[in-house]
Amino acid sequence: MNLLFVADPLETFKTYKDSTYAMMREAQRRGHTLAACEPRHLGWLAATGVTAPVRRIRLTGHEEQWFHESPLPPQRRITALRDFDAVLMRKDPPFDSEFFYATHLLERAEREGARVFNQPRALRDHPEKLAILEFPQFTAPTLVTREPQAVRDFHAEHRDIILKPLDGMGGMGIFRVKDDGLNLGGIIETLNRHGEQTVMVQKFLPAIREGDKRVLLIGGQPVPFCLARIPQGSEVRGNLAAGGKGVAQPLSARDREIAQALGPVLAARGLLLVGLDIIGEHLTEINVTSPTCFQEITDQAGFDVAGMFMDALLAAAS
Repeated sequence: MNLLFVADPLETFKTYKDSTYAMMREAQRRGHTLAACEPRHLGWLAATGVTAPVRRIRLTGHEEQWFHESPLPPQRRITALRDFDAVLMRKDPPFDSEFFYATHLLERAEREGARVFNQPRALRDHPEKLAILEFPQFTAPTLVTREPQAVRDFHAEHRDIILKPLDGMGGMGIFRVKDDGLNLGGIIETLNRHGEQTVMVQKFLPAIREGDKRVLLIGGQPVPFCLARIPQGSEVRGNLAAGGKGVAQPLSARDREIAQALGPVLAARGLLLVGLDIIGEHLTEINVTSPTCFQEITDQAGFDVAGMFMDALLAAAS
């Protein structure tokens, strides 16, 4: 297969933990060819459809210079997305206006014959914080609002809460307010911007001490191991980007219950790869843009996540 990865700049990859790199490595091991571009490179003309100047690469196996790029003249680099066997949208959040525009171009490419994973419309329809609202039977008490007083009322009811922006990633912009309500007004002003920005508020879950678990769904099926991202020291966030410690562990009965309920639903909508975030018994986020933790789970548990993903991709693209 001829694969195109739409991702962040290759030079920014941390290959020892990057899941897109793990996908590339497994694809090359199976004999598939690799190309890459960034969302900003996508363009459209009526005569050519959706195209991009792509980088034809081969992995070297070395950590320092991890890929070799085949030199091509500019006119040969411009390639229609429909000419690839599969296009993998792997751009990291935030889901900003440029990401939104990229999904529209990718959807146009689908109409021209491209196979895109995850499907662009599904990416737009499942914002990672708000997607949980469809499954309230699995979530902790949650409020989504632009009204400062609604946040205050929620705190008065639940006493210990988490506030976060809808467009954050890696634990960015997450605040905890305990029973004393210390600095609640300042946090509301920071996140809510005087009623101009919607925020999510959730009841604090003490089970975060055991980790914010990332459960991967591939082709609607759960990977049998999750990565529990455990906060360190006085930190409330378990995100690896915020210093959390990742510990691979088998799925609990509750993890499987949530995964088996959501997996077929989300797969049927064109979401080949999904990352569920679960704290204790509760679903807290549904990640669809560029779910990660492949390498940590494989390294610690010995389960070949990238192999499972490539099997699902080949089945979906055939």
